[in-house]
Amino acid sequence: MRIKQLWAAMTGLAIIFGTAVRAEAETVTIFAAASTANAVTEIGELFKARTGDTVRASYASSSTLAKQIERGAPAQLFLSADLHWMEYLAGEKLITPGSRANLLGNALVLIAPLDAKTAPTVIAKETDLVKLLGDGHLSIGDPDHVPAGIYARQALEHMGQWAALAPRLARGESVRAALALVERGETPLGIVYSTDAALSVKVKAVGVFPDSWHDAITYPVALIAGTETPSARAFLEFLKSDAARNVFSRYGFKLN
Repeated sequence: MRIKQLWAAMTGLAIIFGTAVRAEAETVTIFAAASTANAVTEIGELFKARTGDTVRASYASSSTLAKQIERGAPAQLFLSADLHWMEYLAGEKLITPGSRANLLGNALVLIAPLDAKTAPTVIAKETDLVKLLGDGHLSIGDPDHVPAGIYARQALEHMGQWAALAPRLARGESVRAALALVERGETPLGIVYSTDAALSVKVKAVGVFPDSWHDAITYPVALIAGTETPSARAFLEFLKSDAARNVFSRYGFKLN
């Protein structure tokens, strides 16, 4: 009788503290945009502490991850840095209907190495980025497929400076790759998300691009069709919880 009472008490405590009593823990696999790496890793640790389930994450550009999912990579959730690549997977019937939500937002900033003499500026159409570059190159995510690079191209086109700057781009395979070039001093300027700039101790943000100059930076999340499990669904909901939102906010993301 005492054993039954003890088990009932433990189960009740598990419910109170948001944990599940199961025979064994599971692993949830999320493919997430590179810019979310630090936040999602921390959120995964919180989820494990609460449920016992491990979160395994793969980080890269949204385009790379979407193509991997299309080829059958074992993702259960996809967190994209733009709407396009989520729409791409939806068009291939690879997203679980009804599971999609717009989770986050971000901003686009101009960065320079921390020790550079480049002064902070209010970026306007007349800001001469070619002059600021000098003889160097501008580091951005590859605008042919990386969301951060696509947003950057839109902003530069709005400024009327894309044609002049296109031949002088250093194209990164992800926004973190673009950030790294500036961190190493290989390029004097770069365009990345404000969250990436804030994480680095080797660069400084010297200007912010107005949101109206590019498509709204939106991070949608969804379950991958045919791979969903109760734990995957639980993690999807946890990403929308106050605990997760607090983490995203601390890393500088805008909350939808």
